[in-house]
Amino acid sequence: MNSYLILGIIVAYFAVLLLIAWLTGRRSDSNDAFFLGERRSPWYIVSIGMIGTSLSGVTFVSVPGMVRSIDMTYMQTVFGFFFGYVLIAQVLLPLYYRLRLTSIYSYLEGRIGPRSYKTGALFFFLSKLVGAAARLYLVVLILQAHVFSAWNIPFFVTTLLSIGLVWLYTFRSGVKTIIWTDTLQAICLVAMLVVIIWQVNEAMGLDFMGMAKTIAGSPHFRIFEFSDWHSTQNFFKQFFSGIFITIVMTGLDQDMMQKNLSCRNLKEAQKNMYTYGFAFTPVNFLFLSLGVLLLTLASERQIPLPALSDEILPMFCTSGILGQSILLFFTIGIIAAAFSSADSALTALTTSFCVDILGVQKEESGKAKRVRLRTHLAISILFAVIILIFKAVNNRSVIDAIYMIASYTYGPLLGLFAFGLFTKCQPRDRYVPFICVVSPLLCFALDELAQRYLSYQFSYEMLIINGGLTCLGLWLLSFKRTLQSAINHSRK
Repeated sequence: MNSYLILGIIVAYFAVLLLIAWLTGRRSDSNDAFFLGERRSPWYIVSIGMIGTSLSGVTFVSVPGMVRSIDMTYMQTVFGFFFGYVLIAQVLLPLYYRLRLTSIYSYLEGRIGPRSYKTGALFFFLSKLVGAAARLYLVVLILQAHVFSAWNIPFFVTTLLSIGLVWLYTFRSGVKTIIWTDTLQAICLVAMLVVIIWQVNEAMGLDFMGMAKTIAGSPHFRIFEFSDWHSTQNFFKQFFSGIFITIVMTGLDQDMMQKNLSCRNLKEAQKNMYTYGFAFTPVNFLFLSLGVLLLTLASERQIPLPALSDEILPMFCTSGILGQSILLFFTIGIIAAAFSSADSALTALTTSFCVDILGVQKEESGKAKRVRLRTHLAISILFAVIILIFKAVNNRSVIDAIYMIASYTYGPLLGLFAFGLFTKCQPRDRYVPFICVVSPLLCFALDELAQRYLSYQFSYEMLIINGGLTCLGLWLLSFKRTLQSAINHSRK
């Protein structure tokens, strides 16, 4: 396909995003619009956009590829996701709306103390910053290799352009803009996914019923695993981990909750969560079905597959096996997936840093707005710097390790909120940061020991253990404080 046509489509795509940004931000660029969309967001628009936010560019290429190694057992985790969304709607959203929070971490200040509040906010900030940059880096790398290298555009230019475009359509109105841009990108993502599946069907000579029979008859169409408890794909591990992953990475994540808090009221926010949670299941099923079809096509035609599963879909879409037009659909799909995740992360990081770290809500509106604009620009630059560092390291295992470490830091957030919601204990606030640092370190050591001496590999259930250790540490701090109070009282 003509490379200039692809470039033209990309330019047109971003032109539409910039138009949406102008339309939504021309009358309001206040901090209230940036942080919470003035609490006027239509719940159904938020729901559609959150699908795009959840499915990053890494998901777009990774989920079809994972079928080769674990079949369709990822659906067990996805089933758990739905119940996690129900718990968020019933437990967390009522709390956030009752307190009228801008940043969800400010709950910790009133419940436990200021150091707990800052600790939770910093854990989110570091986790989201590194994780979002890592996801965007992998997508920029794919775009560079398969699209922009044709014009000899350097990687750092591709990075700066990508970050610059995200900054350009988010800096004025933040959430008020991205609920609409993410809706467009979610529609593009799902549409491109369906088109790619149909292109694969065409290459295999299948109609809809033939596709369904091919997927159902594949040896990779294995969804449930009950027999092997040691397997990381065991149903109970995957299902319950899916519930807690959702609670942490949606319900305790400022990125995802910020859009929910922009809805008009609690009832609409709950509608959004139920609808989004329900829709997330078939979308993931489509990604996995695409993976089954690609593996079947490769087997029929004796096509050698790349060693890395993440490269299976890009290989099919860029090699001409599925026709020349597929590269266009793949490019639009991965851009939609990547930037709906990046713009949301950038907005949430700006909000959290401004509210939780800088306390802009205490400043007069003019100064608060200037602080927010500078912070937004600074975090955008930091995004670009981290991506360029990843490129300089040029080691996939190092990046995966950084991504893994970032995932560990969500455990303390789970422990902090669970302790605050389900106990009445009051720990010593000044020691809470130490508990939140020690807990993931203990989890990492536990994982290493289990693999070395028990040949057992933890999967997503490590998140539950991490949160449990944090809760235990907070309870011990509370117990010591309660015991000391009792001793002092008896002496009197």
